[in-house]
Amino acid sequence: MASFSNHDAQRSLRAVRWPLRLTWLGMLAEALVQSLWPLLTVCLFVLGALMLGLQDVVIVEVVWAAAVIAGTGALATLGYAFVKFRVPSKAQAVACLDASLPGRPLQALSDQQTIGADDAASTEVWRAHQARMAARAASAEPVAADLRVSARDPYALRYLAILVFGIALLFGSIWRVGSVAQMAPGGAGLAAGPVWEGWAESPRYTGRPTIYLNDIAEGALRVPVGSLITLRLYGEVGALTLSETVSGRTDVPPASDPAQDFTVVQNGMVTINGPGGRSWEIEVIPDAPPQIAVLADPDASAMGEMTLPFEASDDYGVEAGEARFTLDLASVERHYGLTIDPEMRPDLIVPLPTPIAGNRRAFEENLIEDFSEHPWANLPVLAHLSALDGAEQKFETAPRPMVLPGRRFFDPVAAAVIEQRRDLLWSRVNNGRISQILRATSYLPEDLFRKQTDALRLRKVIRQLETFANYGLSDDMQEDLAQEMWDLALILEEGDLADAAERMRRAQERLNEAIKNGASDEEIAELMRELRRATEDYLQQLSRQAQRQQEENQNGPPGDQQNSMQMTQDDLQRMMDRIQELMEQGRMAEAQQALQELQEMMENMRVTQSQQGQGGQSAGEQAMEGLSETLREQQGLSDQAFRDLQEQFNPGAQAGESEGNEGRNGGQGQGQSHEGQQGRGEGGDQQSGAQDGDPSQGQQGQGTEGSIAERQRALREELRRQQQNLPGAGTTEGDAARGALDRAGRAMDDAEEALRNDDLAEAIDNQGQAMEALREGMRALGEMMAQQEQNQQPGQGTQQSDRRAENRDPLGREAGNSGADGDNGPLALNDDAYGRARELLDEIRRRSGQVERPEVERDYLKRLLDRF
Repeated sequence: MASFSNHDAQRSLRAVRWPLRLTWLGMLAEALVQSLWPLLTVCLFVLGALMLGLQDVVIVEVVWAAAVIAGTGALATLGYAFVKFRVPSKAQAVACLDASLPGRPLQALSDQQTIGADDAASTEVWRAHQARMAARAASAEPVAADLRVSARDPYALRYLAILVFGIALLFGSIWRVGSVAQMAPGGAGLAAGPVWEGWAESPRYTGRPTIYLNDIAEGALRVPVGSLITLRLYGEVGALTLSETVSGRTDVPPASDPAQDFTVVQNGMVTINGPGGRSWEIEVIPDAPPQIAVLADPDASAMGEMTLPFEASDDYGVEAGEARFTLDLASVERHYGLTIDPEMRPDLIVPLPTPIAGNRRAFEENLIEDFSEHPWANLPVLAHLSALDGAEQKFETAPRPMVLPGRRFFDPVAAAVIEQRRDLLWSRVNNGRISQILRATSYLPEDLFRKQTDALRLRKVIRQLETFANYGLSDDMQEDLAQEMWDLALILEEGDLADAAERMRRAQERLNEAIKNGASDEEIAELMRELRRATEDYLQQLSRQAQRQQEENQNGPPGDQQNSMQMTQDDLQRMMDRIQELMEQGRMAEAQQALQELQEMMENMRVTQSQQGQGGQSAGEQAMEGLSETLREQQGLSDQAFRDLQEQFNPGAQAGESEGNEGRNGGQGQGQSHEGQQGRGEGGDQQSGAQDGDPSQGQQGQGTEGSIAERQRALREELRRQQQNLPGAGTTEGDAARGALDRAGRAMDDAEEALRNDDLAEAIDNQGQAMEALREGMRALGEMMAQQEQNQQPGQGTQQSDRRAENRDPLGREAGNSGADGDNGPLALNDDAYGRARELLDEIRRRSGQVERPEVERDYLKRLLDRF
């Protein structure tokens, strides 16, 4: 081992000179921060306040007091800095760096051997020790400075000062600091004379910025009407005075008042008299009133929903609008119950929808409302549309005569009940006459009513009318009776839809009555779509019934088959297309005759399921049908949970909207409770069973979230049963379908737990995930079925399977009856899908524009609009 000399020790010390210098600089920075942070805090506070112009908005005495406090604080912190600050020495830096190394090698390199210097062995050991210390010193790193002062600043005043200064940099101006000199005795400001400052602040709704008058030269100045001008006069009182002719004030403060605020309402002059004064010729930018106009006559759907297009504009933007409907008594045909004077009713006022986001200076919207239950429905009214702008200016259109759209009833008994309901709401004096007319109308109930319960409900209404005629009819009683008559008319008009055949027959009768009574094209089109849906439901039930009969008795009575008509779904489709074509061409008599023939044929019809009338459903088709039913039930539960969420934030607001929810649950029609009732609409067997005698079933869906949770759990159990019977085990598509259904089951479990915890929003999200997973599983199952049929050669399987394999499209969907793709599969859309989608989108837009709805509901509707 080579010997280590003193020269080597000195060289090792020189090698650490840069870590030593950096350590010294860190110690210097630490000393500066520890001693100067109070002074810097005070300076940042004062500079930030001056840059923000706080000295210009308070009286001069406050400014002087703040200056004294700031000066005292600055002197105190400066003295603290002189006391605390010490320049670190080199020895302190060496000791600090040496302390950061193991064994203090720098100190060891500086030491001299005093004992055993004459002993060679001892000297060799000493040099070996110094060599090790030199190696340790070579790895020295600068010591980081400790700049923390939290122990001395427990309230973090330094951070508050930095925040104030940062705000001043963003929103202040360094030039405002110079205004302090104008307040100093003998300063440059007073030496040059008194000073002033002024601002012209435009109304907030205009969106225009505030004008700093000191930067505006003399001459013309245009500001919006209603602008607030603020002036501050500094210096000797009376040295500066103000004169203005723009405010129209009668109570004018002294011209030398140092604080002047006034609003611009007219053209005129604003003059500051005195040294450094200035004058402006103010030109007012007028604020035009808003404009609003009706674009076209209102359109009404078959269910009575009105769509009134309008346009509105304003130079700065429309703030709000409303539509007011007044009864046009002079245009009312005064006959029957309308001959007497009507009871006084307030005008019908509804808010107009406005754009949720974007520019409101000019826009077009549609007022979508349903006034079918209002006493003035289908009566002449005068429509007044008004708009309001930010300046509270209001513009109202001239009265526009129109008939307030409402639902039309084509069933004769339902129309009679609605007419008497109108007379009851017109005036309660009609009470006795109404009971007599209804009693005469229902004289032979067995010829008018399809169900005895409907006749009993009408008889109850008649008894109440006769009782109230003797003892008087209050406002609440009048409203209750009107609601009872409305519900009865709906039942009479729509019929008992629990049975598909009855529903189809009722749809045919309603369409026939509409053709006879000269209904509008929109009403006839809506009724035609309803007939198509009812016919499709009837065919599906008839097909299932035929399969059950075939399983029970393979050899049915031949006479029944011979006496029934053979008709395919293609034949039905062509007949309904022909009826619709005749109606569109205005050939109503021929359309009515064709509809009558369809009614006669449907009464004796037997749907053929294949060309040979043989063949049943495969395991895959049965699984697909079961999953489709599960998906519809899950959709119904999700819709009910969403309506319950709405009612939590807006109780009672959904009562008038439930009439527009028909057919939302998979096209099953309108139920007596929320959608999702046992997963079926009125066309379902379970609900009909509830109506026939099980009241407990008929009330499902109307309970609390707990009942929804129970139905969600039952639906989860049904899905678990379907998973056990799912075909295609071992195939890629079958495994994908099982995986998707597992995800759907977990989402259903989460939805059930959220429903039991009354967390409806979370439940809706989980139900949406379950529906998406169900759709994925059904797509995978459809691909598996398509693959199986493609692998089966024609002639080796059943004739029905071969034919279906030929008719499938690349996505595995069966061809429709008229050549269209997939119009009768479990996931197919019906003929009215696109029209229904447009109606739903319009309804979402209407509700999202109603400002009285809760914020959480409108946010949800906005997300729906953004997505679709």
